[in-house]
Amino acid sequence: MRRTGFGVRSVVLLIAMAWATVASADVADLIRTIRTVGPEGQGNVAAAKAWKELAVAKPVALPAILAGLDDANPLAANYLRSAVETIAARELATGGKLPAEELEKFVLDIKHDPRARRLAFDLLTRVDKSAPDRLIPGMLSDPSVELRRDAVERLIAQGNAQFDSEKKAEAKTTFEQALVGARDDDQVQSIKKRLEELGEKVDLPKHFGFLLSWRLVTPFDNTGNKGFNVVYAPEKKLDFNAEYEGKDRLKIRWTEHATDNEYGIVDLSKALTPFKGAVSYATTEFVSDNEQPVDLRLGTPNSWKVWLNGELLFAREEYHRGMTLDQYKMRGTLKSGKNVILVKVCQNEQTEEWAQRWQFQLRVCDATGTAVLSSDRRTAQAAASTASESN
Repeated sequence: MRRTGFGVRSVVLLIAMAWATVASADVADLIRTIRTVGPEGQGNVAAAKAWKELAVAKPVALPAILAGLDDANPLAANYLRSAVETIAARELATGGKLPAEELEKFVLDIKHDPRARRLAFDLLTRVDKSAPDRLIPGMLSDPSVELRRDAVERLIAQGNAQFDSEKKAEAKTTFEQALVGARDDDQVQSIKKRLEELGEKVDLPKHFGFLLSWRLVTPFDNTGNKGFNVVYAPEKKLDFNAEYEGKDRLKIRWTEHATDNEYGIVDLSKALTPFKGAVSYATTEFVSDNEQPVDLRLGTPNSWKVWLNGELLFAREEYHRGMTLDQYKMRGTLKSGKNVILVKVCQNEQTEEWAQRWQFQLRVCDATGTAVLSSDRRTAQAAASTASESN
């Protein structure tokens, strides 16, 4: 019986090893199958089958699976992340090891997807407790906003300790360094508070890349919410000398406006008039030294459309669902020289107090949230300063 039992266990072990070996050898094909999964069930059956095979691969396959996350669509990414987590959990639960050296190389390769690098970092820290102290301090400008956040958080803690120990000069230097890497608003506000306590002013609009100077025109008609889909004159041609017939036959013209709000908020009800059932247009120029891809990040509680150089980037017809920083993210390409940004902001006819906000904020940045500034920003800042002094 003992010989028979030994033989059965050996066969099971050999089958398991062969299965893992086959899965490991076919990792590239399995990843390709999973990456073909699409919306509405496209490729889902094949992807699910591939996941089952991939999930039993050896840990040596982890870097390849993590690399499969590069440019993967959300559905494929979910499958691949799940496979990585399943392999790692099984290996660690049975007392096995993860390929720490390969995982660290993956983490440090900034060409890979930021989410994949963060996942690799989390796995690495489970088998190498020294990894955070070795790696995180060098990630203050990392493309991964999560890894960057960890680096900033360490500097904030260091700066707070220096501040509490009355080492004000050292604290100031540390907080200034932290601000360079900070992209999340909560961290920026924490750093700003300390720096101001140390006598330093923080230019939030410049740090985030908010646009401050605009030309505005309103009201065009949005009675019954019809204006969202109406192509009014500013969408056809921008003519700042033109006079338009607006809502209720009002004669309306473009006006200049510069906001001094530290988050770049343009309050249309204050800058113009608190019209109900109205459409406003806002436009500004952005000068870029070269052609470059950017994010346009918008916050507004109103329905909206955004154009860059005449191309509609995105639109959303939804009213009074709140307003947050980076609420909507759009990808566009700045051309070298002058670029024109046009924003359409629609207010409906609700009369409740909570439905009176008619405002927006817009910033230009890269994919990590790092501000991209117009070459003529000093002029825009001067305009905002003048507007503030005149109020």
